[in-house]
Amino acid sequence: MPELPEVETVAGDLRGRIVGATIVDAETRWERTLRNVTPEAFADGVAGRRVEGVGRRGKQVVVELSGGAFLTIHLKMTGQLFVVPQGGPDDPYVRVVLELEDGREIRFRDIRKFGRIGLYGASTADPFAKTGPEPLSDEFTVAAFRRRLRARKGRLKPLLLDQTFVAGVGNIYADEALWSARLHPLRTARTLRPPDERRLWLDLRRILAEAVIRRGSSIDDYTAPDGDGEMQEHLAVYQRTDEPCLRCGRPIRRIVVGGRATHFCSWCQRLPAGDRAGARKILRTISPRRRGGRWTELPAGEGSVGLTPAERGARTERTRRAAATRRAAARASVGG
Repeated sequence: MPELPEVETVAGDLRGRIVGATIVDAETRWERTLRNVTPEAFADGVAGRRVEGVGRRGKQVVVELSGGAFLTIHLKMTGQLFVVPQGGPDDPYVRVVLELEDGREIRFRDIRKFGRIGLYGASTADPFAKTGPEPLSDEFTVAAFRRRLRARKGRLKPLLLDQTFVAGVGNIYADEALWSARLHPLRTARTLRPPDERRLWLDLRRILAEAVIRRGSSIDDYTAPDGDGEMQEHLAVYQRTDEPCLRCGRPIRRIVVGGRATHFCSWCQRLPAGDRAGARKILRTISPRRRGGRWTELPAGEGSVGLTPAERGARTERTRRAAATRRAAARASVGG
C-alpha cells in the first residue's frame, strides 16, 4: 500500500496538473469505490467546482475544491491516478472518472477495487479526526514523539503502523527506520531510553524525507502521474531477506508481525532480554536460519518452503519485473 512518500508524490504530481481546473461531471464505474456518497450525489457534489489545491493527509490524497468541499482518495493496494485527454483508450480497471472543463479527465484506476474516494463539505465530520500527527511536520518534535511513545506499551513495529499514533508510515518505512535506528521491531516502547527515542525520531523523518525526494518506492503497483519512484533501489532491509546487512554483513531476517512481513538484522537490532519471552512465538517464524550447514525456511503456508537464498532472490527479481510490467501497462491503458 502506498505510504507517505508515495502519496506525497502523487499529490505533488496532481497539483501541477489540475489546480485551477474545473470539474464538470463525474462517472462512477464501481459504486463501492465511493466511501460516503452515491454516484449521483457524487457527480452533483463535484460538478462546477474548481480544484483549489491538492495535498496529503496520512496515506490519502486530499483534493481541495471550491465552496469548502474536498475529496479524499485512498489508493490502497492498486489504486492509481492519471490525468489524460478525454476520449482516450477504454480501460476496464478505471473505477471513477472526473471530467474537466478543459477537455481532460482525472482517472482513478484500481485493479483490486480496494481504493476509496470520499466527498466531504465544510459541515461534515472531519474524516481525519483520529489520524495521528504528520511525521514531517514542524510540530512533530522529538519531545512530541517522546510523549506519544511513553504513553504506549506495545511493540515498535505495530506501533509505527498504527495511523492513530503517527500518520502515513507503513510496512516499508517502518522496517527501514527501525533498522537505521538499530531497534528490533518486536521491542516494546517502554524499554526505549531517551537516546533510542531520539534516534528513531531522527531516522524516521530522514528516511521519509529521502523517500519523498526519490518519489517513493515503486515495488508493486505504485506509480504516480509523472512516473515511478526510485526509493526501492535504496532500501536497506525491506524485501532483502537473505541478503547481507549493509552494516554487519549478516543475512537479513524476515518474520511475520500482525500478518505483515517484517525485515530486520538480528545482530544489529538486538531484542532486550525482557522482551524475548513475549516475542518467542513470533520469532519462530524467522526466515532464514542456518542450522547444521543447511537453510531452514518458514513454516508451511508462508510461501517460501524449500527455497534456497538464491532461489528466493530470483523469485523476488521476477516479482519486481512483473510489477514494473504492470505499471507500464497501466500507464499505456489510460493513454498516460
